Amino acid sequence: MASLADTGTPGSTPARVALIGFGLAGSVFHAPLVAATDGLVLDTVVTSSPERQRQAAEEYPGVRLAASADELWARADELDLVVVASPNRTHVPLAHAALEAGLPVVVDKPLAATAAEAEDLAALAERRGLLLSVFQNRRWDNDFRTLRRLIAEGALGDVRRFESRFERWRPQLKGGWRESGDPAEIGGLLYDLGSHLVDQALTLFGPVTSVYAEVDVRRPGARTDDDTFVALTHAGGVRSHLWMSATAAQLGPRFRVLGSQAGYVKYGLDPQESALREGLRPGTDGGAPWGTEPEAAWGRLGAGESPLTGGGEPVPTLPGDYPAYYRAVATALRTGGAPPVTAAEAAAALRVLEAARTSAAEGRTVTLP
Repeated sequence: MASLADTGTPGSTPARVALIGFGLAGSVFHAPLVAATDGLVLDTVVTSSPERQRQAAEEYPGVRLAASADELWARADELDLVVVASPNRTHVPLAHAALEAGLPVVVDKPLAATAAEAEDLAALAERRGLLLSVFQNRRWDNDFRTLRRLIAEGALGDVRRFESRFERWRPQLKGGWRESGDPAEIGGLLYDLGSHLVDQALTLFGPVTSVYAEVDVRRPGARTDDDTFVALTHAGGVRSHLWMSATAAQLGPRFRVLGSQAGYVKYGLDPQESALREGLRPGTDGGAPWGTEPEAAWGRLGAGESPLTGGGEPVPTLPGDYPAYYRAVATALRTGGAPPVTAAEAAAALRVLEAARTSAAEGRTVTLP
């Protein structure tokens, strides 16, 4: 992979980043995290919206603006990394164009609609010797980091069941491509929140041998899934039960993880997304360390008692660390090493999502090789 031998070292020139898309993903997640990362500088924002161009110029003085991605390819030698944070349907063609222009690429999840498309992009990146990574920020959620530590320490014994939820109460449609019924848009919760849930399950427990899914459209006027359940059987024997919903009038625990010695239950969401939406930035989280939460939000570890009645012991939650993703990208660019999330990992998750879609459509459990 091509590397920037001096990028990120003291006194060196940082890698110049072009961000395609300045909607939710681009403005709330990618731009702030890129701007906060040593070794990276936000050079260009691509958006055709005059309002979003004004917003980008106000928030990042000196940033260059472009109305289309084609403007980037004409000056590819002035850039070191392209971040694709545009609608899902554009991920594959834009990543392909960036790689063909000789530029490393970060793509927001999902990388593609199918594992085959992801594998084709991975092969192109390998041929060109370029970094290709997928933004899976939820690996750096505070609760997920805490759970990984508990599992590594053996605090739960042998994990037998992993229950994970991203549930919301949004009875009214918001509109936009994410709720479109057009398959080309790659909308719906299975590919949106499910991309995170499946990635976390695979990261914790490895390959999957079978997939069962229930995919429902609940809200009046909805055209794509808004209430979905996926059950995975991992090769190591763990069963993952994953819920994603916009119609949950009562929210379940974010995690309930059951092992041979103890269970871990955690409610609530990592605070980083909320902080970023409010305009806070890493290092400026109201004076508190970035990604921390109050003790009242900690999960509980124990056996035989309900955490809702005080059972188990509170477990301090590790700070969330979304900035770690782009720190790792900067290191990979500098050293030529592996990115923090690989295209191969994205393809593995997409194989599961495709199997879930097949399972729901055909009413059967799908076996994976």
